Amino acid sequence: MGRSRYRICHEQAPHFLYPKGISFVWADELPYSALTCTVLNWIPLFTRPQTTGIIIDALSYRQEQLGWKIYGYVILENHLHMIVQAENLAIELPRFKSYTARKLIDHLKQCRAERLLRQLAFFRKDHKRDRDFQCWEEGSHPQLIESEQVLRQKLDYIHQNPVKRGYVDESAHWRYSSARDYAGGVGLIPVFKEWL
Repeated sequence: MGRSRYRICHEQAPHFLYPKGISFVWADELPYSALTCTVLNWIPLFTRPQTTGIIIDALSYRQEQLGWKIYGYVILENHLHMIVQAENLAIELPRFKSYTARKLIDHLKQCRAERLLRQLAFFRKDHKRDRDFQCWEEGSHPQLIESEQVLRQKLDYIHQNPVKRGYVDESAHWRYSSARDYAGGVGLIPVFKEWL
């Protein structure tokens, strides 16, 4: 559990993750939230298909085995945004982060990515004495999202991230995003679009 004073209040709601934040969105009778997972100290960890693949595989597993509904996502070099709905999200999100952290660190060790490992060790928070490395930042800040209009705004925000950074000219061109799903294409993982 993170050291933030904020908590996920609606366990079965979709969530959108902001850097160090969580917002809640309500769809029909269940809320959903936008979430952001940020790499420790904004270290650019997702610059290779292998590390990004760890995140994609973990999300796919959670969709298939745990019933996560992913409304949208984008993975950039040092953070990921997603709008997700899952039962017991307050428990499942830390499990997702813990699992992916272990897989990412194992991958970096296997590849002998010493520079990245030194950074994950150097920036590790002092209270994390039970480990040599820390992968994800802690903390969250819930914010209620009250309408479909806000959901659309959040989707537009996450999908425009690669465009605003100058990585692509159109959001649907970013491989690690649900933007291509909403543009009529097929992304790396299926997204839940039944709300449309």
